Amino acid sequence: MMQKHRIRNGIQIKKLYLLNKLHLMKKIFLAFLLICTNYLVNAQDQTLDKKYRPVVTSFIKVVKSGNIEKLSSKIKYPLNRTYPIPPIKNKQEFVKRYKEVFDDNLTKKIINSKVETDWDAVGWRGIMLLNGELWLDTDGKLIAVNHQSRLEAKEQARLINVDKNSLHSSISNFAQPVLVFETAQYRIRIDDLGNNNYRYASWPIKSKMSDKPKLILTNGKFTPDGSGGNHNYQFKSGDNLYTCFIIVIGEKDAPPAQLVISKAGKEILSQPAKKINL
Repeated sequence: MMQKHRIRNGIQIKKLYLLNKLHLMKKIFLAFLLICTNYLVNAQDQTLDKKYRPVVTSFIKVVKSGNIEKLSSKIKYPLNRTYPIPPIKNKQEFVKRYKEVFDDNLTKKIINSKVETDWDAVGWRGIMLLNGELWLDTDGKLIAVNHQSRLEAKEQARLINVDKNSLHSSISNFAQPVLVFETAQYRIRIDDLGNNNYRYASWPIKSKMSDKPKLILTNGKFTPDGSGGNHNYQFKSGDNLYTCFIIVIGEKDAPPAQLVISKAGKEILSQPAKKINL
């Protein structure tokens, strides 16, 4: 029985790992299509601007050295991970969870990358590696990693089971959790029910997710916003349109997300997120 349980868990982890990989690949691919459009307009500029090469070279050297303490100083915290994995809040947490993020696969990609051609500056959004797998700001600080190791996939599978057991029964079934964010008034949760059918659930901010949601909407639509990984989810309810803008790479002081509700095309509410888990 124990062997069957281990095999079943192993299959679930593998399925989650592949599902997450496809989810990330979709976002990266859509962003890459938009970036390609810009490159076609400026075809002569196919290499990383020389002014950014020193910061990228410095980052690569630190990763290659294997000095985790030094690398922890090159990160802009918090470093968000795929929900429901908690973000890495500080240097101490990064040192402990280093292998969860920087597995051999990602490390090799960074070390073997060519500064001039594998890294691209995308305006104010930052500098990306290989079409968005990893992002630095223009000062060389790590701001996002769109790569998931098998260790993280295993931990995510465990946390998803915990998450499902803690939710109200009306929303405890889903294929993959997407995100949770909080505004001044609301707690918003988005889940993928499978086949890109997204579900929206919301509560008053003082309520718990174990309480019955005040609003549940399905058949949500995912849309990429620009070339930095930003995206949004839209849900309809009669004349009302609920849009959750997710700001992965934003300008200074930009909120991590924004809830916008419109009725018959007229905006009736707009609230920034105070915090987000995605």
